[in-house]
Amino acid sequence: MPGRASPRKWIRSRTSSKAPASRSYDAGVTNRGPYMRITSIEPIAVSLPMKKPVIMAGEEVRRADNMLVRIETDTGLVGWGEAASAPVMTGDTLESLVAAVHHLRPALIGRDAADIEGAHVAMDGRMYGNHGAKAALDIALFDLAGKSAGKPVHALLGDKQRGRMPLLGVVGGGDYDGDLKDAAKKKAEGFVAYKIKVGIDTPENDAARTRAICAALGPGMLISADANQGFSTEEALAYVRAVEGCGLDFFEQPVAADDLAAMARIAAATSIAIGADEGIHSRDDIRRHAERQAARGVSLKAIKLGGVRALADAGRLCGDLGMQVNISCKTGESSIACAAALHVATVIPNIGWGLTLTHIGLAADVTAQPLVTGQGHAGSLDRPGLGVDVDESCVRRHRVAIAARELVTPAGAAAY
Repeated sequence: MPGRASPRKWIRSRTSSKAPASRSYDAGVTNRGPYMRITSIEPIAVSLPMKKPVIMAGEEVRRADNMLVRIETDTGLVGWGEAASAPVMTGDTLESLVAAVHHLRPALIGRDAADIEGAHVAMDGRMYGNHGAKAALDIALFDLAGKSAGKPVHALLGDKQRGRMPLLGVVGGGDYDGDLKDAAKKKAEGFVAYKIKVGIDTPENDAARTRAICAALGPGMLISADANQGFSTEEALAYVRAVEGCGLDFFEQPVAADDLAAMARIAAATSIAIGADEGIHSRDDIRRHAERQAARGVSLKAIKLGGVRALADAGRLCGDLGMQVNISCKTGESSIACAAALHVATVIPNIGWGLTLTHIGLAADVTAQPLVTGQGHAGSLDRPGLGVDVDESCVRRHRVAIAARELVTPAGAAAY
C-alpha cells in the first residue's frame, strides 16, 4: 500500500482489482482443525462507556450497548463474538439479541464448532433473519476455528491482500467548532480518511460545517459525509449542491434505506459518489443498488450481513461489480467485532473507502489490550483466531442484566 500522502491514488489502484466470481469459503471443511464439540453458548449483554457521544441522524450513542457471545468447546477452547444493538439499522435491541441467541443455542449445542457452514444452515432452519445475533455467533465460531487450526481468521477467509489499512476517522459531534478541532486532532494523529456525520441540522448548516472541515483537512485526504438516512430527497440535493467541489469524495446514505429511486436521483445530480449503508443487508441489495445506479460504493457490516463469511463474500461481489467498499463496525463495538472486521478487510479485493474501527471511541474495552491502531492505520492480525484476548473481568464489570425466558428444545429438554 502506498504511503499516507496519496490515499486517492491508492483508492484508484485498488478499484481496478478484480476478484474471481463469487465464492464462499467453508471454514469447516477446507481449513478445519480437530473436531470440537460445542458445549456451552452464553450471550452476555454489556454497556460500554464512550469517550464522547457520537451524534447522528436518528440516534445518539452515549453508551455502547453490545452483546458478546462466549462459546466453549469440549477441547477447552473458547471463542468470542459480538454484535451491537442497532434499532434503526438492523432492528436489534440488546434484549432481542440476547433472546435470539438463547433461541438459536439448541441448534448449535453439540455441533462441531469448526463446521461454520453447517452452523449457519442450522441457525437459518431455526430462526429467520436476526443477522446481528447470527453475526456474533459466526464471529465466535471463526475465532474457535482459527485457534484450533492455528491460523488467523483472515487465513480462513482467503488470501491476504494487504497488511496495513487506513482507518476512517468519524467526526460526529454535530458541533461546528468541536468537529473542526476533532478533525484537526485526527489529522495530527495520522488519519488520511474521514467521515463527517450530517443530517443532524439543516442542509445549509451541515454543508457549511462540511466545507470548513474539508478546507481544514486540505487536499490528499479521503473525506466522506454520512447522513444516516437523515435527509429528505430535496434536502440531500440541497446539501450536495452546497458541497460540490469542496473536496468531499463520497456521501453515504443520504435518504431512507429503501428509497432507491431517490438514491439514484441524488447520484445523477452530483459528481460526488453516493454510498449505501443502511440499505445493504444482503448481496441482492448490493446488486440492486448497482443496477439502479443508486450507489457507487457500500458500507458493509457483519451485523447487517450475518457474520464474517457473508461480509467477505459481499466484499468480493463489490469487487466484481466495480463498487467501492468501506468495511465498518457499528458505533461503539469493541475490539472483538473490530478484530473480525479487520480480518475481512485484510482479504477482500477493495477497501477504497477505508476501514471503520469503532473501538477507538470507547473509554473502556473488553480485551486485555485494545486492538492496536496507530497513525490512522491498523495492521493485520496474524495470531490464531481473532487475535485479541478477552479480559473476562472487564466483561463482568460492564455486564448488564437481561431477563431470559425459559426455552424448550424440540427434544423437550429445558434450555436457558
